[in-house]
Amino acid sequence: MSQPDRIFIKGNEAIARGALAAGAKCFFGYPITPQNDIPEFMSQAIVDAGGQFVQAESEVAAANMLLGAAACGIRSLTSSSSPGISLKQEALSYMAGSEVPGVIVNVSRGGPGLGDIGPSQADYFQSVKGGGHGDYKLLVLAPGTVQEAYDLTIKAFDLAFKYRNPVMILADAIIGQMKEPVVPWTPEHRDPNEGRTWGLVGAKDRAPRLVKSLFLEDGALAGQNLKLQAKYKRMQSEVDQELFLTDDAELIVVAFGSIGRIVKSTVRKLRAQGKKVGLVRPITLFPFPADVLLGLAKQGKRFITIEHNMGQMVEDVRLAIRTVADSDFYAQLPGTLPTPDDFEEPILKALEG
Repeated sequence: MSQPDRIFIKGNEAIARGALAAGAKCFFGYPITPQNDIPEFMSQAIVDAGGQFVQAESEVAAANMLLGAAACGIRSLTSSSSPGISLKQEALSYMAGSEVPGVIVNVSRGGPGLGDIGPSQADYFQSVKGGGHGDYKLLVLAPGTVQEAYDLTIKAFDLAFKYRNPVMILADAIIGQMKEPVVPWTPEHRDPNEGRTWGLVGAKDRAPRLVKSLFLEDGALAGQNLKLQAKYKRMQSEVDQELFLTDDAELIVVAFGSIGRIVKSTVRKLRAQGKKVGLVRPITLFPFPADVLLGLAKQGKRFITIEHNMGQMVEDVRLAIRTVADSDFYAQLPGTLPTPDDFEEPILKALEG
């Protein structure tokens, strides 16, 4: 059967389909709202694709199963929502320390604690700063549309294997539950042996391999940390962002994910009124588009950061532009569902201020 030109699906399903298009062969998960569509879809689809589906006994187990499959060089993923991602953090640190690739999907919800099942962006710190122990980084991708949820999931697997590092898709309940048209596609070129050069695939006719995050010899851990930091520096080349009407803007709004797409509508409305407002939407949260923001700041532009939390990414915005500018901040409170009208007043206040 030929692949349809367009399909009308939820963001959660787009992530699952993107993983299958990327060649994922193992899924490990545990139910939690609002990401349950992903394991529900995968429970049949990944099996039909010749892979394996496991509903683990807990989020902790699912993350460690991901570590095990990743150590064998298999394209694998797990998905959860905020409290469930918290339980996976130890395994994510182990994966980064062991240099094994894998994709982790967080369809985030309100917090702290159990919070609610509505949208929130309050997992930014957890995702970008490393929610587990030790000095490590995840590549973090933040889709703003259902099509991007599909596209960035494919990209996540490629980046994971390129750098032998975990990659996180940071979506939220808005992106995960909304429906939009998606144009499905399949990558043309992928090395079928990408994980066999280092993975635990059997040692017949070769020396044994060791995939580990424990370094007890004198100086060994220091050397591993220096190696990892050099890798994180190379990841800066993967930075990505959307620039919308920034050339002549007097005020730049910085917003990511679902809030970025909603703010874009606000910017269009204000532009129709003659207000010189633009948008920077970071697509990679790590690496962060600090140089892009600094370049705009050096042009004399002012900034406001808008997030669906109490203030997290704004710290990185302020760090990026700190030598020449500052950023206002507007918090869309978790537990609310914003519209473009909600952002008009704070943007106008910042523009006039």
